Amino acid sequence: MVSEHAPSATAQVLVASNRGPVSYTLGEDGTLDAKRGGGGLVSGLSAVDDKLWVCAALGDGDREAVRRGVGEAGVRMLDIDAGVHADAYNGIANSVLWFVHHLLYQTPVEPVFDAEFRRQWASYETYNRAFAEALAEEAGPGASVLVQDYHLALVPGMLRELRPDLRIGHFSHTPWAPVGYFRLLPDDIAEQLLRGILGADRAAFLTRRWADAFIGCCTEILGGTGRTRIGVHGLGADADFLRRRSHEADVDERMAALREQVGEGRKTIVRVDRTELSKNIVRGLHAYRALLDAHPEWRERVVHIAFAYPSRQDLTVYRDYTAAVQTLATEINGAYGTENWTPVVLHVKDDFARSLAAYRLADVALVNPIRDGMNLVAKEVPVVSDHGCALVLSREAGAYEELGEDAIVVNPYDVTGTAEALHEALTMSGDERSGRTKRLAEAATALPPQQWFLDQLEALRQG
Repeated sequence: MVSEHAPSATAQVLVASNRGPVSYTLGEDGTLDAKRGGGGLVSGLSAVDDKLWVCAALGDGDREAVRRGVGEAGVRMLDIDAGVHADAYNGIANSVLWFVHHLLYQTPVEPVFDAEFRRQWASYETYNRAFAEALAEEAGPGASVLVQDYHLALVPGMLRELRPDLRIGHFSHTPWAPVGYFRLLPDDIAEQLLRGILGADRAAFLTRRWADAFIGCCTEILGGTGRTRIGVHGLGADADFLRRRSHEADVDERMAALREQVGEGRKTIVRVDRTELSKNIVRGLHAYRALLDAHPEWRERVVHIAFAYPSRQDLTVYRDYTAAVQTLATEINGAYGTENWTPVVLHVKDDFARSLAAYRLADVALVNPIRDGMNLVAKEVPVVSDHGCALVLSREAGAYEELGEDAIVVNPYDVTGTAEALHEALTMSGDERSGRTKRLAEAATALPPQQWFLDQLEALRQG
């Protein structure tokens, strides 16, 4: 059925995502402060002026802004019941779908798909339906709608029923699970997720590997992908922005502070991640300790700069993981550190300027996720590095498809192998490192965010 609001709606390009480009904080005096977001999606959407971004109100400030009618042009924020959103976002999207696509379950004890899961799944359906109905109301005749990520996997199918005239795309920013692992999900849920995405005219992924995994799931469970076309768009780094931003005054200040912490003449191994289970920070620290054991010549000559910014701290497993990272860093410093050398410089407070400073200082970048849709850090460091940087890269990162040839590639579970890769990276000649960095930067910026979005929009419109 076509939404009764559709004929008067005019938006021709619509984007739907859980998180929008702006968030609001409610002050004690009742004032609302707006903060602009960042990231590849925000950068990419700046390529289109006349668009509507539909997103969820994520906190009390956002909800209050909706209730007061506060907002900005081109953004519609949905005040979905807080309990429904918590079930959908934390209960299903982050605790089930994320775990399936990143292969994170400890299968002897989890997952357990019981009555509580079914209750939360009903909230996920409600949450997706709210987006579908809002998009149906706002979209002009024949408009293009680009739905983002695993939070909104059911939206394309729901929207197709409401507005068959629309061009609907879905983009997955995560990996896609291989069929054997995807089938951990209850059969009806697995089928519902696939049919939800196949409501789109076009389903797109960051790499060919994830696209093929999706096709494999559809083929085995549904018999194929139907009329939905499958695309691949490897999001790249925004070179112009990064190079400009990384040379601003606050970054120079952070560099001076980091240099003091590192000490004169020492090499640096840099990692910048959220404390997300899939990022594999704990094994990375174990690999660094193994490097110091196997190659004691590096003691007092190298520092591991590890930025591990807390993520999803409302989930117990993530709080525990963040604590484990901090504990292990303290143990390494206690076991190996000297009066003049701190082996691990760990920061857990998010600071973008400091991250860019670390990128510029990096002799080695360690990017070793268990599994990652792309991993923009792997692409950003070579672009920003002042003197060339050796990249130690997990073969399970989406970025491996584009950067693997000039990176030192590791199995993310192999701590000993990762330690040896770090040694190889630290001993790489300047000329080789410089050449690799140049090629890595070229590959990393091949599809910058604005072009990435425009390519998807054009492919969707072409039919």
